[in-house]
Amino acid sequence: MTTVTALHRWPAPGPPGATEDAGAFRRRLLDGLAASIAETGYRNTTVADIVRRARTSRRTFYEHFSGKEACFVALLTDTKTEMVRRIAAAVDPARPWRHQVRQAITAWIDCAESTPAITLSWIRDLPSLGAAARDLERDVMAAFVVMIETRCDTAQWRSAGAGPVSLHLAILLLGGLRELFAVTVEDGGRLSDVTEVAVRATIALLGPPAEPPPAVSPTA
Repeated sequence: MTTVTALHRWPAPGPPGATEDAGAFRRRLLDGLAASIAETGYRNTTVADIVRRARTSRRTFYEHFSGKEACFVALLTDTKTEMVRRIAAAVDPARPWRHQVRQAITAWIDCAESTPAITLSWIRDLPSLGAAARDLERDVMAAFVVMIETRCDTAQWRSAGAGPVSLHLAILLLGGLRELFAVTVEDGGRLSDVTEVAVRATIALLGPPAEPPPAVSPTA
């Protein structure tokens, strides 16, 4: 069983009403960072920019985050958490497994294209965070792996000989798709343009194993 580190952690509970207020301020700060990334990019964004867009104070910012990097990690964490949720919700387990693959890939691409600046910032800016980036990447990978293992361990998949999916196979699939999407975005392309190749590759990788060729009798 895959162990998943929680992708989303709310602040510790406080006095009555404090949790709701903290959550609202946190959301405003994350939205402020997202707006600044869309307008000027992550590297050109300052804490002052985030606070101004969130219409709050630096004091409030530092009550929630230790700095811009921590706020960035929280924004990406929330974005990927929502992406995993939307992909899982988009898949109808009653449909044929190949159709489920298309539903999942389409939902993934739709999510990424709905926040293009954040998607590009994940690719370009996250690696500069060092250990924090590696931890986040591992957590996101783990969440995706669990989703794949769960969605591919159903009657539809088993009856087709296509499930369950092993941990190593899920990691191999995710690594390939993420690299395909990253290269496409970096080159200025649209993710929707690679939908078909992503679907075909996923079906080929997760589908029933091909039968080995018949043995050839050695010649006399």
